[in-house]
Amino acid sequence: MGPGWLLPMLGLVLELPGGSPAQKQLPREPHNLNWGKFSGFWYIVAIASDTQGLLPARDKRKLGASLVKVHKMGQLRVVLVFNWSQGCKAHLLILRKDRKRAVFRNTLKGVAGFHVLISDYKDSVVYLRLGRRAGQATKTLLLLSRQSTASFLSMRKFIDVCEALELTRSVTVLPKDASCAHTILP
Repeated sequence: MGPGWLLPMLGLVLELPGGSPAQKQLPREPHNLNWGKFSGFWYIVAIASDTQGLLPARDKRKLGASLVKVHKMGQLRVVLVFNWSQGCKAHLLILRKDRKRAVFRNTLKGVAGFHVLISDYKDSVVYLRLGRRAGQATKTLLLLSRQSTASFLSMRKFIDVCEALELTRSVTVLPKDASCAHTILP
């Protein structure tokens, strides 16, 4: 199969029966996630967000990337790189673990929550709740993969979570151009 198969398959996945978004619930954050296994380099192969202007024009999109590392006890160092309208741009975040929930945050940098909802350590779905914009928090969902493409099953899980968050209209599968992603390779 060539690279053109993913978008038609995504259309098929979106058409499958599955219930209304109101009936779907977010998966619970796994409290037993092995952060040592989760740490490392990830491609961002798909994104869904209610943030306007997050991605550049369709012809300028590239794979994003994330580099996750346990920084200190109870802290994560997360680097995210995306191709913005100004080109590839990396953002470094130091996130602190919430004492009661399986979530990391840094409210000073505008990250209200970094939740790993689903992970088999090859593909993962991460939910980012970002700070207030015009009085409203924004939702961003990332499909991370150790490879530059994700499996069909992982894409299905990603779409299911998008439905629960009411983000299906903004789902974007990023093209396989990894030139931006490779700027943060370890």
